[in-house]
Amino acid sequence: MKKHILLLIIISILFTVYASAQTKRSHQSEVIYHIFQRSFYDSNGDGHGDLNGICQKLDYLQQLGVTAILLTPLYESVYYHNYFATDFYKIDPRYGTMHDYVKLIKELHRRHMKFYMDMETQYVASDHIWYRDSHNNPASKYSDYIVYTDKTNTKAIPIVGFVTDFTGYDNITRRLVMVNLDNKEVQRYNYNFFRFWMDPNHDGKFDDGVDGFRLDHCMDNLDNANRLPHLFATFWRPLLGKLKTINPKITVVAEQAQWGSFGIDYLKNAGVDRVFGFRLAFAIRNFKKKELESVADSTFLNNPTGKDQVVFLENHDFERFASAVKSDPGKLRIGCALNLLMGGVPAIYYGQELGMRGKDQTYGATDANQIPDRQAFEWHKSDTGKGMAYWYKNGPWWTKDNTDTPNDGISLEEEKNDPNSLWNYYTKMIAIRKSNPVIDYGTYKNISNNNDKVFSFERYSGNKKIVVAVNLSGEQQDVVIRSAGELENIFGDIKQQASSGDVNISLPAYGVAVWSGDK
Repeated sequence: MKKHILLLIIISILFTVYASAQTKRSHQSEVIYHIFQRSFYDSNGDGHGDLNGICQKLDYLQQLGVTAILLTPLYESVYYHNYFATDFYKIDPRYGTMHDYVKLIKELHRRHMKFYMDMETQYVASDHIWYRDSHNNPASKYSDYIVYTDKTNTKAIPIVGFVTDFTGYDNITRRLVMVNLDNKEVQRYNYNFFRFWMDPNHDGKFDDGVDGFRLDHCMDNLDNANRLPHLFATFWRPLLGKLKTINPKITVVAEQAQWGSFGIDYLKNAGVDRVFGFRLAFAIRNFKKKELESVADSTFLNNPTGKDQVVFLENHDFERFASAVKSDPGKLRIGCALNLLMGGVPAIYYGQELGMRGKDQTYGATDANQIPDRQAFEWHKSDTGKGMAYWYKNGPWWTKDNTDTPNDGISLEEEKNDPNSLWNYYTKMIAIRKSNPVIDYGTYKNISNNNDKVFSFERYSGNKKIVVAVNLSGEQQDVVIRSAGELENIFGDIKQQASSGDVNISLPAYGVAVWSGDK
C-alpha cells in the first residue's frame, strides 16, 4: 500500500512539473510588433501601407524574432489613423478587402504568429449612422446611442478634452461624439462586433479571427465626465467575460487613459489580461537608476496572478525613442535591452528596431501633429524604392519634419548586413529572450550593486535565473553586483573578476551584460 501511495505521489509531482512546463512553454517569448499600417509597406503603389504589404513582410518580422502583430484600427474612418469610425464593420479600402484581411490572419496562424486588433468603440465621427440619424431627431432608433444632454438631441457630449470639431491632416473636419455605453443595444452591438472579429465566418474555429484586442483609451469613468461612470463593472467586464466564453484563449490589453498609472485597477476590475507599462516607458527614457528600480518593482510585482504588463519604448502617440535620446547609439541599445529583457510582454513599434526618428509637431488644431511619429518604414537607404508608404508626402511636414534622409544609416537596407547595427542588436536581444524563457515566466527582482550608474536586476523561477546589468552612463563603470550562485556570462564585452558569488566587473559606456545561472 505504501509503495502505491509513493508511486501516486511521484506521478502527481511529475504531472505538476509537466503541466508547469507546458504552461511556461505556451507563454514563452511573445514579442509584439506594433504597426501603424498606413506607413508600413505599400503593396500596390498607391502610397498607402496595406494588409497585403504586411503579409508580404512576415518573413522579415519572423527574421527579427516577432511572434505577434498589433495593428492600429482597420475600420473605415475619415481620418488617416482610422480612429473615430464611420463604419466599424468596413475595412478601410486603402488597406484592402475582407479577403485580404482573412488571408493575412490565416498566414499569421500558419506561422504560429498572433494578431491583435485595436478597438475604439467609445466614440464615433459625425458621419456615423448613429449620429447622422439621431442628431436633431429624438424619434430616431439610435436616439440613445449617443450621449446627448438635451431632449432635442442637439447637444452631444464631446470626446476627451472637450474636443467637438476635429480637423484631419487633409482639412476634413468632423464632429466627434461620445457613444452611450450604458445603452443595452450599444452593448449588444459591441458584443456582436467583437465576436465577429474573433470568428468572421462563424464556424467556431477561430483560424480566421483575432487572437486578442487592444482597447484604446479604456476608462472606468469615460473622459472623467461623470456621464458614463462605473464602466469596468457595467460594460468592460461583462463584455470581455462573454467573449472569453466563446474563446477562452482571447487576450485583451488595455491602454489606460491615465498614462501615469500602473494600470493595476484595470487588471483587477476591468477583466483585461494586460496593460501598457507607461510608467516604465517613461523611466527608461530618463536613465535614472533609482527611478528604474522603483518603477520596475511596482510595474512587475503588483500584477494579479496571470496578468501582465506590456513593456514598450514608443507607440503611435509617443515621440520616437531615437528622437528622445538624440539617436545616441549607446542609449538606443540600452532601450532595446530594457525593452526586451526586463520581463512582461515586449512590444516593438515598427521602425524602432532601426532607430527611426520622429516627434509631435505643431501644425495647428489637426491630427497632422502626430504624423512625424508615424512616418514610412525605411526599407531602403534612399528615400525611394518599392513599398515606401509616403501617403503624407503632399503635406508641409514632408519638407519641414520628414526624417527619412537618404544614406543616413537608418534603414533596413543599411542595417541588416551590418553586425554592429541597431537592427542586429535587436535580433540578439530577442534571441537571448527566446533562449531563456525564465525572462517570460520568472519573477522580477532588483539586484543591489555599489554603483549609482549601474542598474541591475534578475528574473528567476525555481533554480533558474537571468541576471542583467546595464550601465546607464556614457563612461566605463566598475561595479560589484551582489548575486549569489554560479553565473555564466552569455552577453556583454566585459571584464569580469569573479564567476560565482558577487560579480565584480567593468562595464563599458552604455554597456549591457547578461548572465544565466542557478539560484
